[in-house]
Amino acid sequence: MILPPFVGAIGVLHILGQYGALNAVLMHLGVLGPNDTIDWLGRGRMWGVIALNALHLYPILFLNLTAALANLDPAMEEAAENLGCTGFRKFRRITLPLIMPGLFAGGTIIFIFAFTELGVPLIFDLSRITSVQIFYGIKEIAGNPFPFALVAVMLVSTALLYAVSKLLFGRADNAMVSKATTVSNARTPGIAARWACTLGFAAITLAALLPHIGVILASVAGDWHHTVLPTGWTADHYRTALAHPLAVPSILNSLKYSSLATIFDLVLGVLVAYVVVRTTLPGRNLLDALAMLPLAAPGLVLAFGYISMTQDGRTFAFLNPSKDPTLLLVIAYAVRRLPYVVRSAAAGLQQTSVTLEEAAQNLGCPPLRALRRVTFPLIAANVLAGGLLAFAFAMLEVSDSLVLAQKQIHFPITKAIYELFQMMGEGRFVASALGVWAMVFLALTIFVTSRILGKKLGALFRV
Repeated sequence: MILPPFVGAIGVLHILGQYGALNAVLMHLGVLGPNDTIDWLGRGRMWGVIALNALHLYPILFLNLTAALANLDPAMEEAAENLGCTGFRKFRRITLPLIMPGLFAGGTIIFIFAFTELGVPLIFDLSRITSVQIFYGIKEIAGNPFPFALVAVMLVSTALLYAVSKLLFGRADNAMVSKATTVSNARTPGIAARWACTLGFAAITLAALLPHIGVILASVAGDWHHTVLPTGWTADHYRTALAHPLAVPSILNSLKYSSLATIFDLVLGVLVAYVVVRTTLPGRNLLDALAMLPLAAPGLVLAFGYISMTQDGRTFAFLNPSKDPTLLLVIAYAVRRLPYVVRSAAAGLQQTSVTLEEAAQNLGCPPLRALRRVTFPLIAANVLAGGLLAFAFAMLEVSDSLVLAQKQIHFPITKAIYELFQMMGEGRFVASALGVWAMVFLALTIFVTSRILGKKLGALFRV
């Protein structure tokens, strides 16, 4: 979540590439001959894309499930145990249905994001991907209608898949009358279970850190070619990255764009979620689907659509990004990340019984005041989770940034990293160094937020 996936792909290339660290390890062990190499990504590009997307996106599900579990009243599980429902049956019959809104929210975003991902397949040179086909179609043939038809098919198929999944998993009545007021008792597993959990978490952590390790090593490498570790170490890449006129302004630009977009998403996302979950207005399901559509189209296509709308002589010509893309980038970031807040807020509302609002209104509390004093505090954890995701992924936005930011003074950090990556010679190493700076900044952002709201990151999502 703190590393742009296409930057992580650069790090993975240094490890799993044909002349990467893994082949060097196998040569040292005698498994491969001195002149033998295995192109791991060449043989398994699809699996590489899947793995990198999974490692990049699983925090979405983690944050949503953390919020859902934090809001789960332990008394319900205890009541089930008192009635003889224990173990996996308790999880399947009690816990899982109650956290299903969070599971549906995170799973939906992950599926659509992975379905439309562009950066990682491009870095891994995997062309048999819908988003890459759209990219090549627009890039190679001006006016070619095929990519736009492909986008239409993608939009329709994604909307249908979302509707089916919501029908199957997202419509159950999982609201709880009471919210969690106590923390569930910690369970002490047996020795075998503890070792299994430790090894499992260690394996997941190592796999998740692999792109970060690759980027960090590349950022301090004097040279890294066909060796286990870089043959030389240097901090010059960091100095070059920060001394470059693109670096600091791009970070400030990304902060500005992402912060404004997140504020917009928080306000509009909560309103949309409330209308969808709490009202019976006609068309609310259509509104829900429309709120998810920005994730269904590749950012590249949306960016070209924005450019087409803002050409001279058009209605929105005043937003032309060739002059100043600030407003257009904020709109693009906000629209692309709005589903994160909508899904997270909707999950919180689904877990919060409407009877609490009705009770407040019966006691004379006006609807808006009941929303502000009763409902919003109960879903604040979910809203914070969605806002954090919106901000982090806006900072890491690639497609809109590459297309809409056309002048150097307006470059966000991802566009700056891409421009540095294009440099001959040490370009990859300098781009990795700036990627590390971005990674550190986002990690500090999450850390500071967690310190404000609690000593543990999980406190972000506990009501």
